Amino acid sequence: MKVKFHQLRIWKEGYELLMEIYQISAAFPLHEKYSLTSQITRSANSVIANIAEAHGRYYYADRVRVFYIARAEIQETQSHLRVALGLNYVSKVKFDELNYRYEGLKIGICKYINSLK
Repeated sequence: MKVKFHQLRIWKEGYELLMEIYQISAAFPLHEKYSLTSQITRSANSVIANIAEAHGRYYYADRVRVFYIARAEIQETQSHLRVALGLNYVSKVKFDELNYRYEGLKIGICKYINSLK
């Protein structure tokens, strides 16, 4: 493996999104600290952690399985973002931007999986 996981475009995009999630969730109400704030940061962090883990897997089927887990974590993060929108913790504009970027990341992961074949 010549390319390190943190050099992958999909990991970099996931990392940038994670930093934004940390930024917006820091403004969530204090009573959300152990619920929505924790859930959204954990799922967003899990996206890049699974990309890194998949990159380190040797067998194709195993790598793909973990990349699919990363995609599922994106879905979970998008769900938490939608809840934050519903509670007015995030603006519609910011929600739309992040949701759009997460959709792009899902596409990027699929393209990366296809490039492994």
